[in-house]
Amino acid sequence: MRLALSLRQRPEILALIASCCICLMACAAVSAASFEHNSEVDRFVDELAIDYHFNRNQVRSWFNRARLQTGVLNAISRPGTARPWYEYRASNVTAARIRGGLEYWQRHTDTLARARVEYGVPEEIIVATIGIETFYGRIIGNYSVFDALATLAFSYPPRAELFRGELIQLLLLAREAGDDPLLYKGSFAGALGISQFLPSSYRRYAVDFDHDGKRDLWAHGDAIGSIANYYKIFGWRPGEKVIVALEQPVEPAGDEFKILLGRGLNPHAPVAAIRRTGASPAEMVSDDVLASIIPAEFESGVRYWLGFNNFYVITRYNRSINYALAVHELAQELRRARLSDGSR
Repeated sequence: MRLALSLRQRPEILALIASCCICLMACAAVSAASFEHNSEVDRFVDELAIDYHFNRNQVRSWFNRARLQTGVLNAISRPGTARPWYEYRASNVTAARIRGGLEYWQRHTDTLARARVEYGVPEEIIVATIGIETFYGRIIGNYSVFDALATLAFSYPPRAELFRGELIQLLLLAREAGDDPLLYKGSFAGALGISQFLPSSYRRYAVDFDHDGKRDLWAHGDAIGSIANYYKIFGWRPGEKVIVALEQPVEPAGDEFKILLGRGLNPHAPVAAIRRTGASPAEMVSDDVLASIIPAEFESGVRYWLGFNNFYVITRYNRSINYALAVHELAQELRRARLSDGSR
């Protein structure tokens, strides 16, 4: 967790620097490496043939046509969510995104309402998620997903295991849909469609919400329903708060506060225990509700929130605190704007 006194003291910044160094070394090796002459790829092809009954020659032909992508390695070494919160917010919770979200909500009112009824997830959370992920479907990525995942699986050691798993899931997804896996386009990390699901999430959580016989995350109806389904499966609780601000200033130097801050995002402490550190919620909150402490960097210093179950659920979509805060704040802005113009 972020103890957040200065950038130099933040462990994720050190990890990011290490990741950048690894990426630079990987990029330097790209020109001398290829998927055609790589013993790890050979073993991976054998695994696909033995464990998942793929045709070995077919898989090898896909790799022979794929290309290592230095742009993917560069992008993953400097994720936008690693910026300070005030910078991330300024580029994501914008007037354009609020305006676009209101227009999107208006165009898909019935579908969003049906998703709320069926899954219990508010319209504004679904719309805000799509807004942060793909600017309401306008920016869904133009990378070859096969190339991106293969690059990360075999040239990005810190998360190679994860991305090899996602590459397997992509091939299973393509086989189930009868698609050529080389034709999928998406993000540099291999995320797909309006909802930006990784292949494993696509296979597990996507739903045919428009009832046309297929789960198509490039279709708005299915994307809306799938996001709501994802949040429901991860434990969204209708009607419960997401976060509550802690009154400023909070003294982060106290040992009890530091201990609670370091326990992660999953709500773990009763609010009463957090109060005993000297922190005071800005709104009325029951002492027995479980919460975590959420830090974020402002230009004036670090501020803190109580994070409840629904905040944690948003971080299951993307584990960045900045991301979850942006979804929540954009959702709040959208709800307020809808209410101010008389929409329901």
